[in-house]
Amino acid sequence: MKFTLTIAALAAVGAAAPMPMPTPPGIPSASSAKTKLAALTVKASDSGSGYKRDLFKTWDTIEGTCNTREFVLKRDGSGVVVNSACQATSGSWTSPYDGATWTAASDVDIDHMVPLKNAWISGASSWSSSRREAFANDITRPQLWAVTDNVNQAKSDRSPDSWKPPLTSFYCTYARSWVEVKSYYGLSITSTEKTALTSMLNTC
Repeated sequence: MKFTLTIAALAAVGAAAPMPMPTPPGIPSASSAKTKLAALTVKASDSGSGYKRDLFKTWDTIEGTCNTREFVLKRDGSGVVVNSACQATSGSWTSPYDGATWTAASDVDIDHMVPLKNAWISGASSWSSSRREAFANDITRPQLWAVTDNVNQAKSDRSPDSWKPPLTSFYCTYARSWVEVKSYYGLSITSTEKTALTSMLNTC
């Protein structure tokens, strides 16, 4: 059956608001991030010797039956419905890295803004197991993000000098978040990492 949209209906469609981007807590202002970046220790990365992902325990129980992954899916999604085990059965998630929207939790990864291996080679190798666990499950800083799974896999353990989000409009938030996490945990950065972060913060 053929139908025609009225001008008013077309306007309403065009005015539909895009899905909101998730905003984890603790993201500093650009000026604060620049100050924190300047204070970070700049040195070559450690070798990575001895790194194993299971040295960073995930996922902790956060509240009720919800573990860290499930908590972030609820926090960063829209209209998320969970079952008694806190598994998301419906909802939608907009990935800030690429702007894609997903309606199946299986298409969404929880990314560590500062990857676990990057933390290891920039200071975490000397941490206690409890501090590494706290880092891997940190929901009070901008460390955990619900993102498109294959984009997260493309990022892997790379720092901003070798990987940036597909959405250039997210560079500012990405750099502010990265700097905040590294600053809070006292992690070092490389000179090329600092150059990349400075460039990204200049887009703010």
